[in-house]
Amino acid sequence: MAEALRFTLREVELYERPVVLRLPFRFGVVTLTECPQAFARARIEFADGRSEWGAAAEMMAPKWFDKNLALSNEDNFDQLRDVLRLAREAYVADLAPASAFGHFARNHDAHMAAAAARGFNPLLASYGPALLDRAVLDALCRMQGVSFYQAMTANLPGIGGARPEFNGLDIERFLAGLSPQPGIAARHTVGLLDAITGGELTQRVNDGLPETLEEVIRVYGHRHFKLKVSGNVEADLARLEAIASVLDRSAEPYFASLDGNEQYEDAQGALQLVNGIRGQPALARLWDSILFIEQPIARKLALDADLRTADLDKPVIIDESDGELDTFVAARERGYAGVSSKTCKGLYKSILNAARCAAWNSECGATRYFMSAEDLTTQAGLSVQQDLALVNLLGIEHVERNGHHYVNGMAAQPKAEQDAFLAAHPDVYERSHGAVRLKIQGGRIEIASLACPGYASAAMPDFSAMSVLSSRGAWIAGQARNDNSGLSSRT
Repeated sequence: MAEALRFTLREVELYERPVVLRLPFRFGVVTLTECPQAFARARIEFADGRSEWGAAAEMMAPKWFDKNLALSNEDNFDQLRDVLRLAREAYVADLAPASAFGHFARNHDAHMAAAAARGFNPLLASYGPALLDRAVLDALCRMQGVSFYQAMTANLPGIGGARPEFNGLDIERFLAGLSPQPGIAARHTVGLLDAITGGELTQRVNDGLPETLEEVIRVYGHRHFKLKVSGNVEADLARLEAIASVLDRSAEPYFASLDGNEQYEDAQGALQLVNGIRGQPALARLWDSILFIEQPIARKLALDADLRTADLDKPVIIDESDGELDTFVAARERGYAGVSSKTCKGLYKSILNAARCAAWNSECGATRYFMSAEDLTTQAGLSVQQDLALVNLLGIEHVERNGHHYVNGMAAQPKAEQDAFLAAHPDVYERSHGAVRLKIQGGRIEIASLACPGYASAAMPDFSAMSVLSSRGAWIAGQARNDNSGLSSRT
């Protein structure tokens, strides 16, 4: 086991740049058309004076971290900017050396309390440390000349006893037993506005890229899908039948997850949809393909009652409810079998929950608990690469990918940046239709090149082409401008 190296975090720089979608994407209560992407750069310094920079990136999606409809999209963006600034202030204020995990562990409680004082829920508050922790770990990996996989399996970050939640899980043994693979299956999201067949399109983008589910399958060869539902049972059944009519054409097996999008108040509400699906012969094969149901109940109500009171017939995971480090423990006691991994919730939380699944499954002698890999809007570059590396490390065999479908790859980025990522990761990317973009063939993404020094990237974005993170002013709890000026989306 490698020793957890200790260092001082000297600087954190925060940037952002706009991302415009080629297709509108509806999830929950929002239809996204454009959105900022946040970037963090962190400089660490060792006692001998050696220093290194690392970086990370994440979209600032509205109406996911905080679904309060009284807040505008710009309010949501400012909330995320503020938690990034809060995290930066906390991390750089303490100059005592610590391990990569130690910086997270000693700042976690104080940061969450500071965020709560501003009216931020735990899911929202976690966004700041989630971005900084990845940038810090990237710097450490680069300094040591090791890959993310090497660092994690040797526990170079020092994950463990500094946080009580990690006790009793034999983290060292868990990490040492992980075995990343050279590729992973991509699970395509069918959003609530997405056209299933060409006959549904009244107007095409005509950029040469897939615009319908039919076209996506033909071009990318997907066999894994994530199907979003709206909470309107009649409308959802009709839409699922349309989706099934396309998926069922394949002679090969396909696999799907059903995303409830927090649309139900209790398990009985979700059961109405489940019973409706099971009662439709046209949906028999689709139902058989469903691997799990994702967060059907609103986050404020999800853990109030035992999920086992309803016969949902499929394992259910939490996603938006997963705000605290111990939320999955509470969810397990209420009948949930799984939890999502998302880099925007924190890489250490993903490690923690994956270790819990391994320990709980060992206790019961069966594979009962699991992690799914979910992606809101990760973009080509640091964001998608770091997420792919994390879920691959954890042994998850398929990952939800949708950012490549709704955004035109790296088309908006400087040519030199596109060229750098393509040259460094030719298995992950391709150049087509005028831009560098994620390469999906046969429904899979090849990712062997992510095993490079650093946190899954041998290239860096062009920070000189970005804006410093907006300083519109600190968030004031309770404010709601009720406008969508600047970067926005349609609700």
